[in-house]
Amino acid sequence: MWLTGARGSVATTAVCGLLALRAGLVRPVGCVTETPEFPAAPLPDWGEIELGGHDVVDVPLAKRAARLADEGVLPPHVLTAVEPGLRAVEAEIRPGYSAVRDDRTQAAAIERLAADVRDFQLRNGLSHVVVINVASTEKPVPLLPEHEDLDALRAALHQPGREVLPPSSVNAAAALTAGAAYADFTPSPGIQLPALAQWAERSAVPYAGLDGKTGQTLLRTALAPVFTSRALEVRSWAGTNLLGGGDGANLGDPERAAGKLDSKQRGLAELLGDAVSSPLHIDNVPELGERKVAWDHVLFRGFLGAEMTLQLTWHGYDSSLAAPLVLDLARLLAAAQAAGRTGPQAELAFFFKDPIGCAEHRLAEQARMLVDWAAELGGRR
Repeated sequence: MWLTGARGSVATTAVCGLLALRAGLVRPVGCVTETPEFPAAPLPDWGEIELGGHDVVDVPLAKRAARLADEGVLPPHVLTAVEPGLRAVEAEIRPGYSAVRDDRTQAAAIERLAADVRDFQLRNGLSHVVVINVASTEKPVPLLPEHEDLDALRAALHQPGREVLPPSSVNAAAALTAGAAYADFTPSPGIQLPALAQWAERSAVPYAGLDGKTGQTLLRTALAPVFTSRALEVRSWAGTNLLGGGDGANLGDPERAAGKLDSKQRGLAELLGDAVSSPLHIDNVPELGERKVAWDHVLFRGFLGAEMTLQLTWHGYDSSLAAPLVLDLARLLAAAQAAGRTGPQAELAFFFKDPIGCAEHRLAEQARMLVDWAAELGGRR
């Protein structure tokens, strides 16, 4: 498992969690692949997963983990037990892509990043590598002509001084160059640019995304079908998100928040239709630290026009909710690649707000698709 943004909160929580699972210190709470529906899926064991990654920041994993423990994300006894393992993983983290640091061409940057992934695979004797993007959310980018055609894109990548791709797409291209499976756990442009999809097709690797579904959207995709299945008329579904920590600071930038808001709202529109008013906004509250608060107000109409409301408040740690899904995706995409699957894995929609290659947003239906797909990997169907 190669993490882009390897020293961030989600990545650090996933690394600490995997190390704790290997040592038998914790139960796999939140890991979907450990539920009874997945016994025959050919998934790698926790002990078979090696860890590495890229990051542009230099804060050591151990220091990030200590901060997460102070915030209540990591139990102190787990932090103490995994510290030696964190030092070993730290040795496998390489400098990420930065337009300032990589002052040659983006083609050269992609090859450098891909070489890191290939070296990681060879040194550790790995059958497959799964690259998962858990870096900070980027601003949406205007679509350029080169983003539409792979050959044009590759030519542009060799032009000195040209930043034709955003960092998330540079990292996605590096994963494809290295022949790794790929998952985009953020709403950043990443692999969703048309030319990157063409690149993935030529590389014959499986990939999935977009934007991990951990809290508010998880509840929305579970609850919205309640209204439609009972023929109740939803008139509006308003939402507010209060975030602290690095995620809150990052999404406090309206341009960066735009991609996140779009991915959250698209799913609700698919479930309820575009006519439903769905105002949504994100506020940075530094005092919350790693905690996240989400509030929803649903106005709906019942029989004889009676107007009613549903209000929900969600308090959680986003890193704790996201980390087990990251581990699940690593296992599932490794199994998919071993089975010769290529292209977008629509059946992994269960994990994402804005799933690539899948128009199904109802959580129960996504769960059924995922279980059936895993059974196929295991040869049970």
